[in-house]
Amino acid sequence: MDLQNQQRIKDAAEKFGADCIVILGSSDAEGAEIYAETVSNGDPTYAGPLAGVPLGLPVYHVFDQTIRDECDSSAWEEQISMMEMVLDPEALAAAVKGIRDQYSQNVL
Repeated sequence: MDLQNQQRIKDAAEKFGADCIVILGSSDAEGAEIYAETVSNGDPTYAGPLAGVPLGLPVYHVFDQTIRDECDSSAWEEQISMMEMVLDPEALAAAVKGIRDQYSQNVL
């Protein structure tokens, strides 16, 4: 996660607190885990604004069933369904869930 996005998330968390959730769209499980850890437990590389800053934000992958259930079905079909065919939605959602279960203070 680049430094600008880390700062944006930090600013949003400071402004909105517990009302923030993070939805990731990463295409690989390892990257999704790192991004999820960054927004919930702090930047594991200690390189950005979230270094040592455990926000505890609830983080989900867009493929998580909880998120999918909240999406408009026609928007999902138009914007996301193609990626379901070429990626591994279950692995991506599971990778983020593992981090969420470990570090997030709230869930949906």
